[in-house]
Amino acid sequence: MADIIETFVAFDTSKLRNAVAIAEAGRAGEVRFLGEIENTEAAVAKLVKKLAGKYGRLTFCYEAGPTGYGLYRQIKRLGHECMVVAPSLILKKPGERVKTNRRDAVSLVKQLRGGDLTAVWVPDPRHEAMRDLTRAREVAVEDMRRKRQQVSAFLLRQGLHYPGERAWTKTHRNWLASQKLEYAEHRIAFEEMLLAMRQAQERIERLEQAIRVAVPDWSLAEVVTALMALRGIDFISATAFLAEIGDLSRFRTPRELMAYLGLVPSEASTGDTVKRGPITKAGNRRARRILVECSWSYQHPPRVGKEKQERVAAAPRAVREIAWKHSAG
Repeated sequence: MADIIETFVAFDTSKLRNAVAIAEAGRAGEVRFLGEIENTEAAVAKLVKKLAGKYGRLTFCYEAGPTGYGLYRQIKRLGHECMVVAPSLILKKPGERVKTNRRDAVSLVKQLRGGDLTAVWVPDPRHEAMRDLTRAREVAVEDMRRKRQQVSAFLLRQGLHYPGERAWTKTHRNWLASQKLEYAEHRIAFEEMLLAMRQAQERIERLEQAIRVAVPDWSLAEVVTALMALRGIDFISATAFLAEIGDLSRFRTPRELMAYLGLVPSEASTGDTVKRGPITKAGNRRARRILVECSWSYQHPPRVGKEKQERVAAAPRAVREIAWKHSAG
């Protein structure tokens, strides 16, 4: 029969193996390193079953990272609590210069027992798939930006300057197609750059179309419609933001959401001296970037074009009132 002892278990995860440490409850509870196991479902299931036969209550944790949420979901299916820990909020001793899998696992399990760890929000598998899709589109946009820079740099080396005011418009593309280069080598290189740019644009369009197809069946589809009523937020930015953040109702107040995104001022105050600095830039950088980019629209007077009117009309009345209040303000 299992002893009724609360026990904490920490994994230091990697691609092939997981280092495991346990700590029994209480200040005097034993802390020890169990060793390493293979990073497979079978090995994890075997370890969990062994520990469950010895201890009455198990709480697991591991650091969020490239191994994803598979370990979390497996442990939850096995009936135990599990926390995926925010890496940036793990306490580290000043001056500590030795880092090993064993040390990391032992340190993590001590902090888990002491309640010093902060959990990240874990999406369900469908939500994670939507997040991966929006991130693929973000990567494609960044790839397009790099390819445009390569074209601009190439033309600059040839002494060619676009006379218009705005680049990458239809007029600019026509100008690019009309350029005549003296050497065949330059012509080949330039044509390949333009071809790569067109392919990158087609990739973005395919991904955006996939997002449009996926959203109607998504659990947050109604929230996407609501966010689109706000100034500066279109379909793609609303979807990408929610894919990163998840259900906004998990934040009790707007201030809590802003703190989560790192959009609140940093502070270094002591005694009667109050010093506030730039925003903290904590939390999800992708979601923060989307909000910052969307906020630039508020530098202009509020106007509602035909396309935006359709988006606003699709939102519930309460949402429309909030959107107009913030637009006018």
